[in-house]
Amino acid sequence: MFAATRRWFRRNRTPIAIGVGVVGAGYVVTQYVLNKLNDARERMSGDRIAKENLRRRFQQNQEDCTYTVLALLPTATTRILESMDVEKITLEIQQMKGGNGSKSVKSGSGDSMSLPETIGMTDEDGRSIVSTSESGVHASQITVPPASQTSEGEQPPQPDKPKRTKRQLWGDVTISSITRAYTLIYTLGLLTMLTRVQLNLLGRRSYLSSVVSLATGSNTATISLENNDDDNSAQAYGDDFEVNRKYLTFSWWLLNKGWLDVAARVEAAVRQVFGQTSPRDQLTLETFAAMTGQVRRLVEGSAAFSDPAAPAVAPTKWLSFLLPPPDKEEYVLKESGILDDSAASATQAQGEDPSSQQPPSSPNSTASLRRLLDETSDLIESPTFTHVLTQLLDAGFGTLLDTKLAQGAFDLPPSPPQPSAQEAAAAAAPLTIDANGVGISLERQRQRGEKKVLLPKCLSVLTKQAHAVGGGVPDNEYLSAMEAVRDLEGFAALVYSSNWENEVRDAEVPAAPSTTTATTTTTAAESSVRQSRVLGLGDGEGEGSIVLVDPSQSSFESAWAKATEKAS
Repeated sequence: MFAATRRWFRRNRTPIAIGVGVVGAGYVVTQYVLNKLNDARERMSGDRIAKENLRRRFQQNQEDCTYTVLALLPTATTRILESMDVEKITLEIQQMKGGNGSKSVKSGSGDSMSLPETIGMTDEDGRSIVSTSESGVHASQITVPPASQTSEGEQPPQPDKPKRTKRQLWGDVTISSITRAYTLIYTLGLLTMLTRVQLNLLGRRSYLSSVVSLATGSNTATISLENNDDDNSAQAYGDDFEVNRKYLTFSWWLLNKGWLDVAARVEAAVRQVFGQTSPRDQLTLETFAAMTGQVRRLVEGSAAFSDPAAPAVAPTKWLSFLLPPPDKEEYVLKESGILDDSAASATQAQGEDPSSQQPPSSPNSTASLRRLLDETSDLIESPTFTHVLTQLLDAGFGTLLDTKLAQGAFDLPPSPPQPSAQEAAAAAAPLTIDANGVGISLERQRQRGEKKVLLPKCLSVLTKQAHAVGGGVPDNEYLSAMEAVRDLEGFAALVYSSNWENEVRDAEVPAAPSTTTATTTTTAAESSVRQSRVLGLGDGEGEGSIVLVDPSQSSFESAWAKATEKAS
C-alpha cells in the first residue's frame, strides 16, 4: 500500500508541485491584496478624520476671530463716539430753539436720539451748513467747561468763546453724524481684516509646530494655548509666547491712532460731497446712496467707484492705518503696557527659579516678531487684501443704507438678500449695481428713487446706527454681514496655506523654542487648501490680483518632507 502511494506521488509529483505552487501563490497574493485594501481603508479613514478635524479647527479659529473683533471694537467705538458727540450738538440746537418743536434727547444714547425739526430755518441758514466753522475747529473738539470751574493759579481767565450760529450747529450735526457712522464702518472692516491676518498667521505657526512634533516624534513640541501651569512659567513664557503677545498687541495702533487718520480722511470726503446740502433738502435713498458712493471713492480710491467725470484718485494704502511705522513700534509696545507686563513676568520667574530665567527679548524672538510684522505688511499691501476689504465695506454700507436707512427713514419694505456684484453680473434676472457695489433689482431701484425725505431724518437714523455699528455684542448685524462675504474665508485659507517654506526655515533655527503659545483663546488650525485663490479687482486688474499658492514653491508637502528629513 505504501509502495503504491509512493509510486502515485512519483508519477504525479509535477502536477502536485504546480498545484501547491498555485495555491501558495494565490494565498500570498490574496493576503497582499487584503493588506493593501486594509491599509488603503485605514489611510482613507485617517485622512477623512484628519480633514474633518482640520476643517472644524479652522472654523473654530474663524469664530475666535469674530469674538476677538467684538472684544476689541468697543475700545475704538468709545473714542469715536466721544470725539464726534452728535447728541451734544443736537442738544445745543434744541436749547437754542428753546425746546419748541423739538423732541427729547438723551445725550450719549443712540436709541433715543432724534434731531430737532427744521421749522424756522431759512434757506440762507441751511445752505453751506457743512462749511468749516469760523474758528476752524470741528464741533466735536469744542468743549464748554461748567460754570463752576474757574481758572486756578496764575492763568488769566479765558475769554468766552463766540456762540455758534444755528447754521454752524447744523453743519456740525450733518458732518459729525455722517462721518461718525462711516468711520465706524471703516474701522470695523479694517479691524476684521487685521484680526483675520494676525490670528490666522499665528494659527499657521501653531499647526506647523504640531506637524514638526508628529514628524520628529517629539513630546516637547506641543501646542500650549494658555498658561495652565503656574509653576512652569519659564516654559509657558518662552520666546514664542512673548512674540505672539507683542504681535497681537499691534492692533493697539488701529484702536487708538489709526482710526484718527480714518476719521480725518472720511470727514474730508464727507465735507466735499455733502458740503452744499441743507437741512431742508429732500433726498431719495438713491441720491443718498450715490453720494455715499462718492464719499467711498474719495476715501478708498477704488476703481469700483470711479466716475468718468471725476478726477482720478490713487488707491488708498491701508498699511499706515493698521500698523505703525518702524520707528513707532517701540512706542506701541510701551503704550499698550506689554513691556511692563513682560518685565513683571520676568521678575516673577526669576524670583521663583533664577536658573530658568530667559532674556526678555532674545535675538530669535526679535527676528521672529520682525518676520511676522513684515509678512503682515505684505498681506495688507496686497491687491487681495484691498479687494476683500472692499467687499466687506460693500456689505457694511449695504446693511446701513439698504436695510437700516431704507426702513428707518424712507419706510421702504425690507429688501431680500442682495447678491454681490459678481453674482449680480452673472445672474439671469436683470440686476443693477448701485454706487456701493450692491446688486439690486429694478423694482428695488424704482422704490429707492421715488420717496423723498428731509435730510435730518436720514441723519437721525445714522446717529442711532453708529451705536449699533460699534456695539461689541454677539448679534452685531454689520459684523455678521461682513463675515458673510465668501472671499473673507478664502483670504483666511490663503494666509494658512502660504509661506510654509519660511516657517520651516524658522523652525530649523537651533535656538528656536519648541513650544508655541497664544495669548487668546484661539485654537490652532490649518486649512487643507493646497491652492488658494481669491478673485481679483475686476476687469483690467483681475489677472494681476489673483493670488495663487503654488505647491511647488511653498506647500504643505514640502514642509512635511523637510520635517521628516530632520527626523531621519
